[in-house]
Amino acid sequence: MRRAVTILITAALAAAGAVAAVAAGTGGPAGTASPHHPRLRPVTSYYLSLGDSLSQGVQPDPAGASVPTSLGYPDQLYAMLRPGAPGLRLVKLGCSGETTTTMIHGGICAYHGGSQLAAAAAFLRAHRGRVSLITIDVGANDPNSCIAHPSPSKVAGCLESTIPGAVGNLARILRTLRAAGGGKVRIIGMNYYVPELSEWRNGMIGRALARLSEVLGAGYNHLLARAYTAAGARVADVAGAFRTGDFTSVLARPALGMLPRNVALICSWTWACAPSPRGPNEHPNTAGYLAIARAFRRAYLR
Repeated sequence: MRRAVTILITAALAAAGAVAAVAAGTGGPAGTASPHHPRLRPVTSYYLSLGDSLSQGVQPDPAGASVPTSLGYPDQLYAMLRPGAPGLRLVKLGCSGETTTTMIHGGICAYHGGSQLAAAAAFLRAHRGRVSLITIDVGANDPNSCIAHPSPSKVAGCLESTIPGAVGNLARILRTLRAAGGGKVRIIGMNYYVPELSEWRNGMIGRALARLSEVLGAGYNHLLARAYTAAGARVADVAGAFRTGDFTSVLARPALGMLPRNVALICSWTWACAPSPRGPNEHPNTAGYLAIARAFRRAYLR
């Protein structure tokens, strides 16, 4: 009788051990895969980041040179998205100084195929169906050539011809991306903050320039948003995140005093108000890139 009880207890313990191993998904030590039930690897997908210096996360180094970092909005957005998509991979093709024209035809950064757009289209065709997200920021550098003109009337004339051309180029870029990536790939473009708001601190002329820059920026952002929407892309409202049009409410900033909210955020989230040698620089700091990443995430979740 005692021997029978011993046999039953031994069998029960062995069965319990087997059940525990199955429940843990293993047939051996914890954390090892069963030879009969190997762990599934997460499906690889891609997040493709395109555009100008913002898509590379450029910031000024201690000497004032603008250099790519790993703290840009694509990197921070990727960190937000990856927990829900463990197989997601970030691919950055952006180019500092890129305009809509150079993105199409090349001329600044070296790419296989001659341009960023050609390289992006080739990547999308090679990974068709596996690119889950494209983000793009381009167009901010297009009007820069107009600033070199000596008179306001010539600047205005330059802008009248440059901005429609940039919007037309953006539409062409989006058509190419959509054709290469397919109708289901999610594309999110961004509108822009206005670094020139930092001029508010420079007396009456600076305040007039800040207000004019905000009006021009709002008009340009409206045209960019129309181009994105027409192509079936979403818009990350970066201008809204930076409260670009808010001259009314006031915030206090150390060493700068009381400033309109839009000016205060430009000074807090970019290097535009920073002293030399790092400033003034129009690129966002890490907090600014986080604000941009959050704007993209809101558009992603809509």
